[in-house]
Amino acid sequence: MSASIVHSKDMVWLLDPKEAFAGPVADGGRIVARVSPGCWGAMITPDYPSGHEVIRPIAIEGAEPKDAVIIRIRKINVLSLATTSGTDAPQEGHFDGDPFVAKKCPSCGTVNPQTYVEGVGEEAVRCKKCGAPVHPFKIENGYTLLMDENREIGITVNKKAAEEIARDAASFSALPPGSCQYSANLFAKADLPGVIAPLRPMVGNIGSCPAVSMPASHNAGDFGSFLVGAPHAYAIDEADLDKRTDGHMDVNEVVEGAVLVVPVKVPGAGIYVGDVHAMMGDGEIAGHTTDVSAEVIIDVELVKGLELQGPLLLPLEEDLPKIASIRFPEEIEVARSIASRYGLTLEEETLPIQVIGSGKDLNTATMNGLERMASFTGLSLPEIRNRCTLTGQVDIGRLPGVVQVTMLVPKGILEKRNLWETALAHYEEF
Repeated sequence: MSASIVHSKDMVWLLDPKEAFAGPVADGGRIVARVSPGCWGAMITPDYPSGHEVIRPIAIEGAEPKDAVIIRIRKINVLSLATTSGTDAPQEGHFDGDPFVAKKCPSCGTVNPQTYVEGVGEEAVRCKKCGAPVHPFKIENGYTLLMDENREIGITVNKKAAEEIARDAASFSALPPGSCQYSANLFAKADLPGVIAPLRPMVGNIGSCPAVSMPASHNAGDFGSFLVGAPHAYAIDEADLDKRTDGHMDVNEVVEGAVLVVPVKVPGAGIYVGDVHAMMGDGEIAGHTTDVSAEVIIDVELVKGLELQGPLLLPLEEDLPKIASIRFPEEIEVARSIASRYGLTLEEETLPIQVIGSGKDLNTATMNGLERMASFTGLSLPEIRNRCTLTGQVDIGRLPGVVQVTMLVPKGILEKRNLWETALAHYEEF
């Protein structure tokens, strides 16, 4: 029996369609997710073969492959008081092929060893079998960000404050009970003190379960490509990569009030949430940002028969590219005056849609996004290129290979895809 509200309890590192989902939640129901920090915590936890910890996927009542699920992000409450991040430097000898997945003790050679913590700093995580430090990554240039009680402003602290936070690392991270990661605050990094950073919380990994088992951090075309032919137990082949759902998109417009439409590729959909960031600039240039524990509240709605290749995003109006903004009445009147001279019929009713594309690099990701837009609209790829130039653009979500392809889509197309009313209601809120 489905529930109208499902609270997440379990945390997982692997998205596996063969594993039982939590829930189910009813069509039109709500998910309340308590999530742990994303990248660095999982990255420095050697027995965790993933770069992310996410909630156990939750089944949506009635969801079947070739359907879609609308996810409305109602609330993102940041719970961490401090977080540590920075650019990464993989450490040779501490991993086998992929430092996110196949972490290895450099002394005894155990892959994904059980570990313990001794002290603070980058040597603090040690192999239970031999006692050697295990750090598949070091932070090349890093910082500890301390937030105010209202979670509105953060500042990067000095070494003294970072070490004080490190001694109570898990508490400052507000790790949820179901989390198995170490807090990245253990590293006590303070290379960049005194920076003021206003918070704008966003969700970096949210969507549906892929149709192939993969670490949660690798559910995208760029990170997923690392799994193709990999030398570890989580390797996939090229065909499997098409079974991803691109939940790990790291698009900084996925904030409170935004709406995602995600593909269903397995029975039940398996909606999951993780990797919340306190803030992130486009591109996530450092490779990582301010991972935090958070409570995320989302509402879900099933759309039968809407087959998608990847996620669609309806951002806040303030986050839309100006070229793809909703047309004002005065603009339409000017356009009508031109069209009337030639008896043209105008596309007066259009709404902006963003398609997420991903691939091993930005060129591949852009082509993937354009092809997905063509598939969604039923228009030819050359026409999509023109429309995305006239009434849209391509933005970088994350390096090396996630983009947003934005385009104004005519009403008739959105009606055929059963999304006109959803998009219209979303933008009318603003």
